[in-house]
Amino acid sequence: MTVYPITDYDDAYANGAHIAGAAEFPPRWSKQAQALRDTLAQAGKARIDLAYGSGDRQVVDLFLPEDAPVGLVVFVHGGYWKAFDKSVWSHLAAGPLAHGFAVAMPSYTLCPDARIGGIAQEITAAIGFCAGEVSGPIHLTGHSAGGHLVTRMISGEALLSATVLKRIAGVVSISGVHDLRPVMRTEMNDTLHIDMDEARLHSPVLLEPHVAVPVTAWVGANERPEFVRQNRALFDMWRGFATPMTIMEEAGRHHFDVIDGLADPDHPLCKAVVGAAG
Repeated sequence: MTVYPITDYDDAYANGAHIAGAAEFPPRWSKQAQALRDTLAQAGKARIDLAYGSGDRQVVDLFLPEDAPVGLVVFVHGGYWKAFDKSVWSHLAAGPLAHGFAVAMPSYTLCPDARIGGIAQEITAAIGFCAGEVSGPIHLTGHSAGGHLVTRMISGEALLSATVLKRIAGVVSISGVHDLRPVMRTEMNDTLHIDMDEARLHSPVLLEPHVAVPVTAWVGANERPEFVRQNRALFDMWRGFATPMTIMEEAGRHHFDVIDGLADPDHPLCKAVVGAAG
């Protein structure tokens, strides 16, 4: 098999240009997210805009199940570290909530107001805060840039405290960008300002995982080839360590609908996130 080098890195990481009706997804997500927040708020199960730091975007929404939580799921949103906030994704909490988990969704300072290393520190703080609010095992998941951030939480230079790290029960990276070096070749880097030092410090494929918890690398089979490659890269690099690795290339899914399974408690993605068998 002949593999040709990437000649256009901007196109390689462009999702919307290759997804039919791409512009319709964010308004749909926001509408669904608002509907679930309203429902949970009426039931007294939504704690909105909890501060985990002093910054304007250092806030987290915490959604609670009907009964006492069996643990905590933290979902970190994507947007290439430069777009979106927690309010767009609330509907994805429905699946883990049905399994009895509390679900935390943090916002974080976006590039260029923060560097990626700084964002990782903010997610660390958000997880630590939520760990103090909900007892039990902690499951981390994130989409795209969020997939990068949750895998960074358990690799390389330690970010989470030893106490919190011991509670991490599993990580699912959804369409994660685990190698920052190619992103340096895109026009986005005018905003992200990634340099080689930062790429080496914060690219999970270049780092050793330091907890042997189950990690799933999940991607849509219809995504851009570069996202499929990034997903395989994490699986290939980390399966050489003690971390139990699983890889999934979900048929028929692209970068914008691959996250839909989180909202369905019976979907394999949701089950992977909460550590449910089957």
